[in-house]
Amino acid sequence: MTVPQFLPLASLDDCCSLGSGPLSADESVRYATLFKVLSEPARLQILSRLAADGCGPVSVNDITESIGLSQPTVSHHLRKLTEAGLLERARQGRTVIHSIRPELFAELRTVLQME
Repeated sequence: MTVPQFLPLASLDDCCSLGSGPLSADESVRYATLFKVLSEPARLQILSRLAADGCGPVSVNDITESIGLSQPTVSHHLRKLTEAGLLERARQGRTVIHSIRPELFAELRTVLQME
């Protein structure tokens, strides 16, 4: 895994605000909740696997095999990610599949974008 390199700011003027301005109280709660869900290493590992596979759809068994966690553990984390709205869940016959909701990640990127 490659660790990103961050260059120091030439001036504090280069880092003036988050996204498009200050967050409201409701926005702060919403984004804090999403980031809390993302703060679990296993969930980040699952998301990175989904992203590497083209953002889904992927079955629980596919994820379990690719990251080496048990099926109940993967199912638990997938449920948390789905409840937060980061993933979509669908049933195809007897198989449950998951895919990333890219629009929510685009929104999170905007919140973190330093202007």
